[in-house]
Amino acid sequence: MFDSLSDKLGGIFDKLKQRGSLSESHVDEAMREVRLALLEADVALPVVKNFISKVKEAAVGQEVVKSVTPGQMVVKIVNDQLVEMLGGDAQTIDLNAPSPVPMLMVGLQGSGKTTSTAKIAKRLKDKNKKKVLMASLDVQRPAAMEQLEILGKQIDVATLPIIPGQMPVDIANRAMTAAKLQGFDVVMLDTAGRLHVDQSLMAEVVAVRNAVNPHETLLVVDALTGQDAVNVAEQFGDQVGVTGVILTRMDGDGRGGAALSMRAVTGKPIKLVGVGEKIEDMEEFHPERVASRILGMGDVVSLVEKAAETIEAEEAEKMIKKMKKGRFDFDDLRSQLQQMKKIGGMGSILGMLPGLGKMQKQMAAAKVDDKVLLRQEAIINSMTPKERANPKLMNASRKKRIAAGAGVSVQDVNKLMKMQKQMATMMKKLGKQGGRMPMPGQLPPGMDGLLPK
Repeated sequence: MFDSLSDKLGGIFDKLKQRGSLSESHVDEAMREVRLALLEADVALPVVKNFISKVKEAAVGQEVVKSVTPGQMVVKIVNDQLVEMLGGDAQTIDLNAPSPVPMLMVGLQGSGKTTSTAKIAKRLKDKNKKKVLMASLDVQRPAAMEQLEILGKQIDVATLPIIPGQMPVDIANRAMTAAKLQGFDVVMLDTAGRLHVDQSLMAEVVAVRNAVNPHETLLVVDALTGQDAVNVAEQFGDQVGVTGVILTRMDGDGRGGAALSMRAVTGKPIKLVGVGEKIEDMEEFHPERVASRILGMGDVVSLVEKAAETIEAEEAEKMIKKMKKGRFDFDDLRSQLQQMKKIGGMGSILGMLPGLGKMQKQMAAAKVDDKVLLRQEAIINSMTPKERANPKLMNASRKKRIAAGAGVSVQDVNKLMKMQKQMATMMKKLGKQGGRMPMPGQLPPGMDGLLPK
């Protein structure tokens, strides 16, 4: 997400930071480059013009000229303006209404509406502890209703029974009645889409809206369609009235122009973003965190939240006890590698840590990916329980046997052993200090063994 824009802005600001002082011409030159980078990232022209004028207004003021680190000050101004462009404060789905709360899902065909409906339903069930009913109003697309029913079974969320031949408004009314009678908290109504905006689509959505008076009308748009996504949002906003936007396939959009333009053009907040194909791959949209990631400052808060969701409390407790005793064996290392995979793998972690964006690109160039984690786990799995618990047992013949069992070289086994030793040493120190985290821009000790030399 935002990879190319992040690269270009990083280069522009690196040059600014190297200057001892900034003149107005330096700022002008940098802003010309920023303008070009935003346009190449598919950000709408009026949004870019407004953004650049606001940044320049603040950047040529006395506070920057007199600043000890003028380059850093410009980065801060750009960051603040990015946050404002993206919508300021994060806004999530509003459930503050009498139950059952009706939520209308609208958008074009192929935008990921049905999958997003299931993803949101799962979030509401797991995070908000809500009883959710999903209903498909899509009588146009073959097997659309069955698709939502299958997704409902996968995530253990109820779906409205299908009655062939019913029209969308009748299905919506039946869903609301069923939800009231059965004590549901939220009703998610998945409407039909079209390949493009047309009057029959709008008339159908407006009729459903008038029938159920939804508390939230969420527009689902595909981030990969760039400016088309913004145009679609404008049309739905004008004709139907939406309360928020769900951007799908954000993980596949290296430019990110749709996200940067959406709030400024439509005035509607981006509430959630789809970041993968798995049913749990949906995140809240936090403008300040997204701005930080674009400017290469990382997103440690999201990383910590992700870790808290995936790391099991029991495992963490065991690790703390071992840390206090200064112990860290191969079983512990395997557990750490597995946790990294759960959080999203090396790429996801590096993308969220401050100052490690370049390292992420270095890894990509050297074709280092999550297969490294799998290979290292295979090495540990080839050890006997005694060897995993006592790394000191390792000798040349054991290494040879383990390498053969894992299908790797002895050199790979040696690398893993070095990593385990470094992490064990650091765990001992952490245990004595009460557990201090690595500095921003650093990987956990020993993990640099995963990176290309």
